[in-house]
Order: sequence, then structure tokens, then C-alpha cells
Amino acid sequence: MQALYDVPAPAKLNLFLHITGRRADGYHLLQSAFMLIDWCDTLHFELRPDGHISREDLNTPLPQDDLIVRAAKALQRATGCPLGAHIGIHKSIPAQAGMGGGSSDAASTLLALNQLWQLHLDRASLSRIGLQLGADVPFFLCGHGAAWVEGIGEHITPLTGAQALPAAQFAVVKPAAGLETPAIFASALLQRDTAPVSIEQFCTAPYQFGRNDLQPVAEQLCPDVKKVVDWLEEQQLHAIMTGSGSAVFARLSHTQPLASHPSAWQSKKCENLMTHPVGSWVSGI
Repeated sequence: MQALYDVPAPAKLNLFLHITGRRADGYHLLQSAFMLIDWCDTLHFELRPDGHISREDLNTPLPQDDLIVRAAKALQRATGCPLGAHIGIHKSIPAQAGMGGGSSDAASTLLALNQLWQLHLDRASLSRIGLQLGADVPFFLCGHGAAWVEGIGEHITPLTGAQALPAAQFAVVKPAAGLETPAIFASALLQRDTAPVSIEQFCTAPYQFGRNDLQPVAEQLCPDVKKVVDWLEEQQLHAIMTGSGSAVFARLSHTQPLASHPSAWQSKKCENLMTHPVGSWVSGI
């Protein structure tokens, strides 16, 4: 195998996000339900026998040592693999949106290079490497389309069987302004004591459940978030910010048209994914 082209890295939505406490080291404890959607970045991998990791930005310029490069180098270190790769990335998922684009790119990089370099690592081994890169990365490696997430993001329970999320369509809207996650979590206004809930409570109405505890702070830091929420709610839609924002989403009926919005906003009608597009590339639970 010399190359893998058109490898998808799907975005996620947080269907709700509750902050239930804070650890002594400052990390926040959360409960959330993550869901994959069909808004994807696309990556291309070509084998390099010289051991070097190089990256080509096919549209949006990325930082030199972004999560894609860090993921590839982390996999090299963990396995002692002498091979390298040239990685092309076409970004589609907006940055600073709360949609997990960077974490998903890192996960797809680990999945693809595990194949390209014929390392045969299982899912648990890749997830241990992924957790070093970011708390969201293991979710994108779990292979499932949705999961219940707790702790600082490292405790993942796939939502499958009777708990699987029904197929649905969503409007996802990202205003021009983004949000820096640390600024939200540092705010004294952030609610940090939401009572824990159960998966069973969530599954009674997964697309109407709970709230995003980060949203009130985000709306103060980035008024455009509130503008998007208001625009969706004017159309009788239940709008909620995903992750640490600034993207907002709402469930749609399959025939529901949307009003026009400012041209600076990015929007897409998305569907949820039942499995990760390349999750089957790795074995294990």
C-alpha cells in the first residue's frame, strides 16, 4: 500500500453539554452526547520511506505543527515506525466552531497511518495515543456514530442498539466569528454545578434534551452566537450551540426550508452518521 486518498474526517455535534464539576487540577467534568455528522474534512496520505512527515494544505492554511502532524509523529513515537507520510488536507469543517474538526483530523490520521504503515494497532491502542492529543480524539476513534461522554471527555459509552440515535437532519450554522475554548472555561460566569443525568433520561428525547452550559458565556463573548440562535428560533427551531461554539444547530424536518442568512455565516444541512466512515479500519471495541 503506497497511498490512501479521500479519507473523511467527520465533524461532531454536542447534543447537550453539562458541566457537573471541576477537578483539583482545574479540568472541568462534563456530560455530553457526541454525534457524528456528514460535514467532513478530506485527507490524502502518501507513503514516505524516509520517515519524514510533511503536510500540504489544499485550501485553508493550517499551523505548521497542527494536530494532523502531531498525530502522525505521536504514532511514529509510540510504535518506532521508520516510515513517514505526505499528508494533504482539504478543510471543510469550520475552525473555532465546537465541531471537533482538528480532533477528527487527528483521529483519521491515526486510522489511515495505522493502515498505510501496516502497524495493526487495535482501537484501544490508537485511543491511548489519541487521548494525548486531545480529549475529543478518542470519540472519533470509537467507530460509532454517537456516544455518551463523561469525565473530561475520556469516558466514552457508544450509543448503540436501543440507545442508538434515530436518523435526522440538522441545520448547522457557523457565524464568521469563532470562539477560543479557554476563554469560556476561564469565565467566572460559567455554571459548573449541573446535576448529573443518566443515559436513560437522555434517550427519552435525545434531540430536545438538556442545554449547553457553555452557551450563556459564549453569547457574551461572541454576540453572533446569539444572533444565529435567534435566527433559527424565529423559524420555530430548537437551537443550541455545539461544544464550545461558535456553531449552532437545530433539528429540521426533511422538507423544511431555511430563510436566508448573512453571507458571512457558513451553513450546511447535515445528517447524522450511524458509524464512522473509516472506523472499520481498526479492530477492537
